[in-house]
This record gives sequence, C-alpha cells and structure tokens, in this order.
Amino acid sequence: MKLTKLIYKGSALLALLLQQAGAFAQTDAEVFKQADALLKQMTLPEKVSMIHGSSSFTSGGVPRLGIPEFVMSDGPHGVRLEHGRTYKDSMGIADASTYLPTGVCLAATWNPKLGYAFGSVLGAEANYRGKDVILGPGINIIRSPLNGRNFEYQSEDPYLISRLAVGYIKGVQDQGVSACVKHYALNNIEAKRTSINVEVSERALREIYLPGFKAAVQEGGVYTLMGSYNKVRGEWATHNNYLMNQILKKEWGFKGIVISDWGAVHNTQQALWNGTDIEMGTDLSLGDKPDYRKYFLGDTVLALVKAGKTPEYLINDKVRRILYVMIKTHVIDKQRKKGTFNTKEHQQTAQKIAEEGIVLLKNQNNILPLAPAVKSIAVIGFNANRPQALGGGSSQIKALYEVTALDGLKKQAAKGVKITYAQGYKIERGAKADAGMIQEAANTAAKADVAIVVGGWTHGYDYNKWADNAYDAEDTDKPDMNMPFGQDELIKAVLKANPKTVVVLLGGGPIDMTQWAQNAPGIIQAWYPGMEGGTALANIIYGKTNPSGKLPMTFPKTLADAPDHKLGEFPASKDGVNVYYNDDIYVGYRYFDTYKVEPQFAFGYGLSYTTFAYSGLQVKTQGNTATVTFTVTNTGKKAGAEIAQVYVKQQQSLLPRPEKELKAFDKVFLQPGEKKQVTLSLNADAFQYFNDVTNNWMLEKGNYNILVGASSRDIKLTAVATL
Repeated sequence: MKLTKLIYKGSALLALLLQQAGAFAQTDAEVFKQADALLKQMTLPEKVSMIHGSSSFTSGGVPRLGIPEFVMSDGPHGVRLEHGRTYKDSMGIADASTYLPTGVCLAATWNPKLGYAFGSVLGAEANYRGKDVILGPGINIIRSPLNGRNFEYQSEDPYLISRLAVGYIKGVQDQGVSACVKHYALNNIEAKRTSINVEVSERALREIYLPGFKAAVQEGGVYTLMGSYNKVRGEWATHNNYLMNQILKKEWGFKGIVISDWGAVHNTQQALWNGTDIEMGTDLSLGDKPDYRKYFLGDTVLALVKAGKTPEYLINDKVRRILYVMIKTHVIDKQRKKGTFNTKEHQQTAQKIAEEGIVLLKNQNNILPLAPAVKSIAVIGFNANRPQALGGGSSQIKALYEVTALDGLKKQAAKGVKITYAQGYKIERGAKADAGMIQEAANTAAKADVAIVVGGWTHGYDYNKWADNAYDAEDTDKPDMNMPFGQDELIKAVLKANPKTVVVLLGGGPIDMTQWAQNAPGIIQAWYPGMEGGTALANIIYGKTNPSGKLPMTFPKTLADAPDHKLGEFPASKDGVNVYYNDDIYVGYRYFDTYKVEPQFAFGYGLSYTTFAYSGLQVKTQGNTATVTFTVTNTGKKAGAEIAQVYVKQQQSLLPRPEKELKAFDKVFLQPGEKKQVTLSLNADAFQYFNDVTNNWMLEKGNYNILVGASSRDIKLTAVATL
C-alpha cells in the first residue's frame, strides 16, 4: 500500500518510520520491526504513559508520534454502553448494542461455528463503536454451581471451552479488534475474588484450569489476556511470575498484552517484573478526579528507572507488546474495517445461538412442542416479562430491544390461541412466597390448557442495584442452590392446578429442582438467551425449532452433591483467606461419573423432538493418535441435530484418572431418516495426563476405552484403542 493512501492524525514521522520498517507486513517479525522503530523514538515518560490507564477504559497513547489511546470495552456478550472518560453510564449516544446470549448459552450450542459467528458480531460492533479491545471471552472453569459469574463463562470441561473460545476469538479478531481472554487464572468465585488465595495442585491446574487459556493463545492467537483479581499460591494472579512469565509468555509463547483486571494491580515492582503490561482501573480507588500518573505503573516507574533501581528494558518489553497488537489490528494507521452495528444479521445470529443453546431437559408424554389442540396458555413468572440485559455487572448491555418469553409466546402464537399472564413472585433479595400471587397464578393456570412457568435465577435489572436482587452477577455468589423468591411453592401450586405445566428456567447454571422436577412433565433450561431469546424460546415451545442444545455442565440434584462442596471448599476455608481445591481434577462430570453420584441432569445431556441412533464404531490407531469413525442416523420424523460426544478412559494408569474425559465432539444436522458418517481425530493430548510427581505430561502405552455417546451418562458405542 502506498504511503500517500494513508491518513495519520499524528506526525509524518510515524508514517516515514513505518514505511522504512516495512509497514503493513503480515509476519510477526516484520510487525515487531515496526514496533521497534517506534519504540526507539519514544521518551521514557511516553513509554510509561502507555502501560497504565488514561481514563476508565483507555490506556495512554503518544500523540507526538500519532499513537492513539488504546480503547477497551466490556462485553463478553455485547459491546457495553458508553461510560465516557469516567464511569458515568449512558453518554447520550447511540450505544444500544446487539445483546447476544451469554457465554454459557453459547457453550450449550456445542457449535464452534456459532462461536465464530458470536465473535464476529462482537468484533463488528466494537469496530463500529471505535473500540480496539473487547474484554472477552470469559472462560473460567465452572467449578461451583454458586459462582455468580457462571453465566459469563462456558463450561466445567476444558475441552469444550477450548473449542468455543478459539472460534469466538478468531471471530472477533478477524474483524480487526483484539479479543481479551479472561480471567487468568483460577477466578472461580466472586464474593471473595479480590482477596482469596487459591491453592491448587499442579495437575488440576494443568488438566482443568489452564487448557482453555492455552488454546486461546496457541490456537486462537488471542492478542490480549486479562489477569484476575485473586491470588494463586500466595501471589496476585495479575502479576504472578509463574502464571504470566513462566507459563503464558515463555512456555506458551504469548506475544500479546497482559491487561490487569480493573484495580487488580497491588505492587509496582511485582507488576513490572511479573508480566503485567497494562494496569487498568486503579483509579477506582483514587477518587472522582483521579491522577492517572499515580497508578502503580505511573510516576513510580519513572522514578525507579531514573534512580537505576529498575531496568528500562522491562518497560520496553511492555510497550513493544502494546505496539505489536496496535499494528496487527491497525489501531495506528486507522486502516480497519468500519464495522456494523445492531444489524438484522446480528440479531438473527443472536436468535440462532439462542435456538441452538436452549436445552430441553424433560419432555414427558411429549408435552412439547405444544399440540395444535392447545388453545389457551397461562404464562406465569416475573422472569417471563422481565428484561435481563442491563443486569449482571460489567457484562451489562443496553439492548436495542429484548424479546422476553411472554413477548415471544404472544408474537409467535397461532391465531386463536389465548395467552394470559400472572406474575407469581416478586424479585427482591430475600423475598418469600407470596400467597396471594401464588393463588392468582394457580387460578390462571387452572383455566388454561397448558401452563408455562418462567423462573430460575436473575441478573438484576439495574446495574447500580444488581446486588440487591441478583443471583447471577459480578462480585456476588449465590448463597445456595435453592430457588429464590418462593418459586418452589409457586411451581408446586401451578402443577397441582394444571398438571400440564412446562417449567422454563433462566440462569447461568443449575438450581435445586428436587421439590417438583419429578412432577413437571416439561423442563427447559433457557439460560440468558439474549435480545431474541423470547423468539427462540417460543419457536422451540411451538415446534418451529427443534431443540439441539446440551448441557455444558452437570446439574447436581442438591448442592451437597457438588464436588466443590463434597471434596473441596467454596467459597473459602475456615480462615476466610485461602480456598483449597481439594476436588482436584474431579470437577463436574469427572466427579459425578467417577464417584458414581447420580446428577439431576448429566453433562452433555439434552433432548430433541426427534430420535437418533448410533452405529458402526471403528477406531484406528497410528502411533499416539487415533481416528474414530461412526454413523449417526435420525430415526425420527423431524429434522434435528445431535451432538455426538467422544470420551476417553484409560484402562490402567500409574496415577488415578477420571472415569472418562471429553476429547472430541461433533454437532450433526440430519433430516428425517438421514444418516451421516462422523470421523473425529484424537491426537496425543487426548490420551495423556499430567504427572505432578515428575512434573511432566505422560502418555502411557496400553488400552484406552473410546466411548461414544449422547452425554457423559448415555454411552451408545464402545471400542478399545491400543497405543
């Protein structure tokens, strides 16, 4: 590209330097050469200005050289509303974004192509809004059902997380915007996140908690990563030498930027030496008019370097990484895509993800889809008519619109179908069953052919008040798994009034259903399904869409069955300072299947309106790899999609291993009567485990069971691979 075609708002010096260095080259070596050319022209104060915040969501630039501020935005499932240079919401501009389903709903699709589509929407809208970094995906392991931020995350399984996260990251970054994978690492609780110290075995760290991040770096090529608030083995995660320097940057070869979570830096020297590249959010503790030079990586760094107490090469490395990402994503030369914002296509993507992510958990006597004979529907529950987009904390979205369950059911109903509504419960922290509202709901249900109760957890509607009534939100954890607001009493009363009742659950994870699940003929897990969630839900209930989502986590019957409570600790040990991950590698189904604990609903489980058969399993090995081939047939009368899952179990191993581990899957779309042959590859990673005695990955020769099924508890085909 000719230099004359470039437009710079800074100096001509920058253009000349980039041209001389081979501007617009695509290889990393050439990009770093450009970065070095810029770095040589910078003064120490200019370098330091780039490694800390300059406003609520920007880090510093160098105007003299035409280097702009680096602009970030929250938004794991949509570009967050504007805050200005401080933290004032809604600056009176057009910032109503596409509200995508939350991360856990995306994971429930088990469809990496939708991960890419999800990321593409985020990247395009971030571009349109002038953002350089979108702070997502969030991929922390769902270790406990009580974590208030599980809705933002994806799964209890590291392999499933890896497949969805890589697609998401590539989708964002193909739009010219940096993704920021978070929160690295072991940020598995919220209420004590800024003080807790996590003690975890090296084996659990390597097998469970790090693979998603490794895939984000080595397969997704993620440009930025966010350090978490918590401590790991006594050292703050955001400037943790082992996590940031030894593993992330040296072992995995990460070339991008480590950004602190907002206010997560605690010490200048540790941040300088232990891998933090940009410090953000420290102004939260500096008052209404913060002096950004007072950040840990501000004036103190200048003084340390000038006094000879800190080598300048530490700052150079950080700035070089920032420039590398800026050049790769055309932040400096402004040659990025223009982006698009809240288009019809984006809204359709949101609906598609919701339709594939909503999970049908129970369908006794085929109560769903609703039969044409159903002429009256009672819709019950505050969640049926309550928007969720602005809740949840930093992931809040100002949605252009949000189709609630009630909206969708009314809009998609066939002509002549009467829909009535009763609120059923109040959403207030600590609210108990309201006898009057329950009676009204029961009366409404009794007069209808079918009742649909929409309940579960809630985000909280108002960002500034989310802690007052939210259970799925940042900086808060659930007190237990019990249904809040008296919903158990409501559901039982509605079931008594009308046994033909379907329960729809919103939320970021499991809830205790033991008081009514055996009596409810229909149960749907709808997560937080985004701006078109009501449309997607209605399409499934009315049969316009065949559900194909499957659970990305295990739903225990009660909290006492969850491994973090049975074996480990949550939220902390008795000292309130540490949390010991004594559940070790036995997270989620790895625990339930190994310890023979019956869940409410198994990992990978989900129903369809059609049926599928598995046949013809063949396994061929070559060296330390295997190829798995089998056939899936749609044996029903409706088109549908089956998520075929491949688990591996080592028959004999030196160290104990889980009963089975997910190592491959495929979402297969089939017409009635159609069959497809599925071929999946298992590389060496599928068979190895981490030996924390020798501190190495081990692949032992011997026999491995190859288990193919519809969930971790529904294995259809079995074969043996001998390595």
